Amino acid sequence: MSSSRSDLTNNTAADPRRPDDHYDSAGPGIAQPTLGVVGWLRWGWRQLTSMRTALVLLLLLAIAAIPGSIFPQRMANPNGVTQWESDNPDLFPIVDALQLFDVYSSAWFSAIYLLLFVSLIGCILPRTKHHLSALRARPPRTPARLGRLADFRAETLAADPERAVAAAEARLRKQGYRVERYDSGGSRSVSAERGYLRETGNLLFHTALVGILVAVGLGGQLAYTGQSVIIEGTTFVNSLLNYSSMNKGRLVADDALAPYSMTLDSFDVTYVPYGQNGAGQAGDFSANVTVREADGSSEEGAVRVNHPLRVHGDAVYLLGNGYAPTITVRDADGEVVYRDSVPFLPQDDNLTSLGVVKVPDGLEQQLGLVGFFYPTQAELGTGAMTSAYADLYNPVLTLRAYVGDLGIDDGTPRSVYTLDPSGMEEIAGPDAEASSLELSPGQTVDLPGGRGSVTFEDETPEGADVDEIGYTESVKRFVSLQVHHDASTGWVLAFAILLVAGLITALLVPRRRLWVKVTPDGDGARVEYAGLARGEDPAIRRAVDELAAQHEKDLRG
Repeated sequence: MSSSRSDLTNNTAADPRRPDDHYDSAGPGIAQPTLGVVGWLRWGWRQLTSMRTALVLLLLLAIAAIPGSIFPQRMANPNGVTQWESDNPDLFPIVDALQLFDVYSSAWFSAIYLLLFVSLIGCILPRTKHHLSALRARPPRTPARLGRLADFRAETLAADPERAVAAAEARLRKQGYRVERYDSGGSRSVSAERGYLRETGNLLFHTALVGILVAVGLGGQLAYTGQSVIIEGTTFVNSLLNYSSMNKGRLVADDALAPYSMTLDSFDVTYVPYGQNGAGQAGDFSANVTVREADGSSEEGAVRVNHPLRVHGDAVYLLGNGYAPTITVRDADGEVVYRDSVPFLPQDDNLTSLGVVKVPDGLEQQLGLVGFFYPTQAELGTGAMTSAYADLYNPVLTLRAYVGDLGIDDGTPRSVYTLDPSGMEEIAGPDAEASSLELSPGQTVDLPGGRGSVTFEDETPEGADVDEIGYTESVKRFVSLQVHHDASTGWVLAFAILLVAGLITALLVPRRRLWVKVTPDGDGARVEYAGLARGEDPAIRRAVDELAAQHEKDLRG
């Protein structure tokens, strides 16, 4: 004890300006209490639920979403993921391990998402409690010295002090202030405040943000997206088996799909004619369909670009379209072993299209055909073929033929749009003795070696005037449809509207307090006006001046 007193005496003697209880850092100092486990948990919770942390997490969430726009996502574009794997076989395992093809369901994105959710909840609840208490509280007492406030004004008026206070109270109530009367000694005053709507808007903004996070999170678990290709005249049944690809949330049951079917009656498209700007470009697409319900009722509809068809909460989008030539393969005896309308995938704006035909049975050897379809066939200077126009003016189908093992008998999944010719023999094409097969609608060509024949069927309707319509209806069309179901879209829209409303309210509504103090002064009264803003409010001085002017006018009236 004596040592401590000696240290204090020495310190004070060395510098008299130091307080008596000052300790040098080299001295004994003040011991900090040990936080312990509970203390550190409380400290961590406070850091997590601070608004600064919430803003940082919101920024991180936006940054974490960037890979979702760079890499194809399995839920939205499974074919793109397959193509990326084919183009980058070495990088694919690394990128896939980082979950960059499933960004929005990845562990790291979910961690940021959940932390942001917890942080916002931790911010909102105590602020809401404090805000409700503030709404019930009385306006603060009038400061004793209003003249110390920056926005201050004083007037001497020939008016009764009680009448002046009553007029000020009425005027402030009329302006939307919460008012409280305070009388102290010989002075009377009115304390008024408004702007709590600003904090209400702030809380509404953050609550709506939480609502969006919840709606998007749960909606993603209950949503599904599927793609299917439908050819004119065929019917699509809304079941898992009929989708080319399907991505569904974890909470979607196998029987969750609504029972209905959809038949593609026709596909209408218009192209800009030759001689006009943008010749060959498509002007409008319309997939005309008939939707049939489980009870047998039906309804006609159309799917257009950016105009989805709504069926039982599903949004049916038109993703693409093309031609589906009908191809018939016969054996050497003329018996039909294969007949189908095959979707050929467009490769350019003029719908030069690539397609594959696989004939696993009916011939001595399995047959594979790979070829191009040209809606309006033309030759380039190199002798290669191309399509000069997207409509059917000179349709030509060219095919390369392979015989051998198609690789489908061992149960390995194979894409219907690709053919692996390794291990097969090319019997017609550039690398074979026979040239590629070339057909027009209605034409038949023989396969080399007496293996049979291939026919490009003409689908022109019976009774149609061929001279008038030409080839425009000789080949069927197909459409690629995407069926998307997400019940959270309405909730997301509602929360987004609330979020914007809350943000506008928080930005535009000022938080301010005004006081009017009346002190008897001879036959009149000295009236003091003062204002105080919480935060930036450049209009607070004008509000004080307007209050003074209107108050004087009320007293004169």
